[in-house]
Amino acid sequence: MKAIVCEAFAPLQELKYNDLPDPVARKGQVVIDVAAAGVNFPDGLLVQGLYQMKPPCPFVPGTEIAGVVSEVGEGVAHLKVGDRVVGVTMLGGYAEKAALQANTVMPLADAIPFEEAAGLITAHATAHHALKQRANLQAGETLLVTGAAGGTGLAAVQIGKAMGAKVIAVCSTAEKLAVAEANGADILINASEQDLRAEVKKITGGQGVDVAYDVVGGDTFDTLSRCIGWNGRLLVIGFASGRIPELPVNLTLVKGYAVLGVFWGTFTMRQPKEFMANMMELMQWYLEGKVKVVVDQTYPLANAVDAINKVMNRQVKGKVILTP
Repeated sequence: MKAIVCEAFAPLQELKYNDLPDPVARKGQVVIDVAAAGVNFPDGLLVQGLYQMKPPCPFVPGTEIAGVVSEVGEGVAHLKVGDRVVGVTMLGGYAEKAALQANTVMPLADAIPFEEAAGLITAHATAHHALKQRANLQAGETLLVTGAAGGTGLAAVQIGKAMGAKVIAVCSTAEKLAVAEANGADILINASEQDLRAEVKKITGGQGVDVAYDVVGGDTFDTLSRCIGWNGRLLVIGFASGRIPELPVNLTLVKGYAVLGVFWGTFTMRQPKEFMANMMELMQWYLEGKVKVVVDQTYPLANAVDAINKVMNRQVKGKVILTP
């Protein structure tokens, strides 16, 4: 099979498009013929050695895939050869075939295209976990989302609306804000033209937002740390700006809010039952039209470097997908 291989932590252009042996389904596993794989910001960090997790090299990146089961290992009862499925894995998704633990794979409804299914896992599941388990977002609360036209930001806009929140979208261009608005955002802030702190103060009558979903970090996080209301929750999703900020903890004391880290990959391993329940709810919301996957662009597997670069350069409106 063909796969994208990281032979050593290095710039993206050092990734290889190589032949590897086909995987075999061990006990408790299934092999999936990959029809689509989602591309995520952490993938680019991972292969450069810049992510929290540093797997031994060589490895195949990629965490979210959709496709068809081609082999079933011993002890797997809920899946069979020929099933359309979607699954999550720590590594191995950027390939024509992937072996996954069967308890991370679920049947995929015929109504959901493979490309959209592959884009539904990491971005939407991160946003869902963040807003449900971490923030305990309630109907009627105010949710602010940074990077609101990117994969997980756009997912947070949709899921926030599905959960009954009033959603403020923060983006860097009018074009990106239009995408966020089309996906349910109630209020739009152009971060390149408007003062974020002043706008939040005006929108909330000086009270601050209930929940902030921050994928940007850096200066944006610094500003948000002063924009959270009493009993609010500031969700740390990622650092797309490139700078990991430091929090003046006195603000959490005097303003009475919580800072909550969101590491979805660890959540899937430590709380697998909650993860699967979340995915079932997301799939149902998709079928009901409450959430959707906006596919910005698809690339052939061989062009994975171009796909990752587009995501890393924050040029994406929605999701980028690889099609082996």
